[in-house]
Amino acid sequence: MNEENKNVMLLAVQYRQPHVFQILLQKNIMIRDRVLRVVDKSGNNAAHLAAELGAYRPWLIPGEALQMQWEMKWFEFVTQNIPSNLLTRCNNEGKTPEELFIENHKQLVKDGGKWLIKTSESYSLVAALIATVAFASSTAVPGGVKEDNGIPTFENRTPFHLFAISSLIALCFSVTALVTFLSILTSRNKEKDFGKDLPTKLLIGLTSLFISIAAVLITFCSGHFFVIDEKLKYVAYPVYAATCLPVTFFAVMQFPLYFDLIESTFKKVPRRSYKASVLI
Repeated sequence: MNEENKNVMLLAVQYRQPHVFQILLQKNIMIRDRVLRVVDKSGNNAAHLAAELGAYRPWLIPGEALQMQWEMKWFEFVTQNIPSNLLTRCNNEGKTPEELFIENHKQLVKDGGKWLIKTSESYSLVAALIATVAFASSTAVPGGVKEDNGIPTFENRTPFHLFAISSLIALCFSVTALVTFLSILTSRNKEKDFGKDLPTKLLIGLTSLFISIAAVLITFCSGHFFVIDEKLKYVAYPVYAATCLPVTFFAVMQFPLYFDLIESTFKKVPRRSYKASVLI
């Protein structure tokens, strides 16, 4: 115990040490339960300390929404591994762990909601532009149709098949991304929503947006292939690559956020940006 009556288990929870906490959980069940039931001088048990939010934040991840997701995951991870009767106990201020969590994370929830709204508005604008282009492309037939039977002129050409499929894929996924981002804009932005619901929607929206961007680029290249002469088709490849570079750069710049979303959504235990070791 230290001067605040906190043992190693409470300190591991307070300072967000998942690997230390997991090591302690693997100990003898009688020892583990006895250590978990300890409260500090303020009457806080492990669940109360998991609900705190101070200047010490080891989750170095961009975006207040993802920060809030880590905080939610850490609180749930701790409360799922301690005796259930501790979750309803009050500290010296008369607050349960859940009440303390809501009170301490009000500002982070507010900031996370603003970050999500701003991000979703930007992405929904891109998705709307792609959906407009994809709709116009999907209704156009390169080379026109034959007057006698209405069959496309280039129906047996591979680029035409590629154009038809990619334009429909671009339209489908761009609309999916647009609807997903709009659903984020109309969300309640409650504490529990940041645990799984909102990050999952953002991940689905980003995935759909990336697929629609790739499909639009393929649609452009395959459709423009009919415009150039056979002798110039090899010259067109570098031009296609240069045309696709700006959009590709946009997608690449969003990859860090995308990978952080994947990790924070599918990882059950929050990952600290740095670790501390423990000898037991």
